[in-house]
Amino acid sequence: MILNDDGSIYHLKLLPSDISHTIVTVGDPDRVSGVSKHFDSIEVSKQRREFKTETGKYKGKRITVISTGIGTDNIDIVFNELDALVNIDLKNKTIKEQFTSLTFIRIGTSGAIQADIAMDSFLVTETAIGFDNLLHFYGNTNFLDTAFSKALVAQTSWNKNKSIPYVVKGDSNLLGMFLKEDFIKGTTATNVGFYGPQGRKLRLGLEDGELNNKLERFNYQGTSITNLEMETSGIYGMAALLGHKAISLNAIIANRALGTFSDRPKKTVDSLIKKTLDILVKSID
Repeated sequence: MILNDDGSIYHLKLLPSDISHTIVTVGDPDRVSGVSKHFDSIEVSKQRREFKTETGKYKGKRITVISTGIGTDNIDIVFNELDALVNIDLKNKTIKEQFTSLTFIRIGTSGAIQADIAMDSFLVTETAIGFDNLLHFYGNTNFLDTAFSKALVAQTSWNKNKSIPYVVKGDSNLLGMFLKEDFIKGTTATNVGFYGPQGRKLRLGLEDGELNNKLERFNYQGTSITNLEMETSGIYGMAALLGHKAISLNAIIANRALGTFSDRPKKTVDSLIKKTLDILVKSID
């Protein structure tokens, strides 16, 4: 475990006192202020690389918001280091006897792959499918749904040279909390890139130009894939490994099945942020 000269954790440059136990994650560092602008006060504001963190009070409840950047490789950094802040004695570099659980809420944008998912709607991810390789580097992953994964591989004729998809669920209590607020329940595919992995073609050809259509048609025990993004599987996987709670909220700003894009994406994201904060404060002790 690497620390900076001031004793802060290496990449995030944070001290244990800098964070709340309720943490909102966003991808874009510029979106951090889109969350914290609603705070009553801000007590911490730090940034290193793409990792920007602000902690403050919203309606009297302490909340941290942090940017992860894009991709599950960054999620590996952020979640390990945030966990270390509460569960490792940084001075002695020993694991604490008393475990502290964190609650993570991702607020992000996403593209739907089912035609019936409305533009500018809010979706909460029940199940995440990781097309990345992150969780395959860790042990103790018996919480993964291997039957679901095998069905996906079979139905899509998955290329054997690609990482085998892994399937992991979010926290059921957090899921229920947002479903009560009229969020769409979804199954989210987390991609390893924005262009080829999501079926976008600029100058390069695709290994499987029909993959998005296969994902749209996929069905496992009545469950279809609803949307694509780039962090949720890593968030759910790392939270499960480390013993934390996590849920992913998605502002649907594109529909890949229809080829349409929101004409008010910033307004939609801002609405999701405000609604999420109002829901969260009801659950924070």
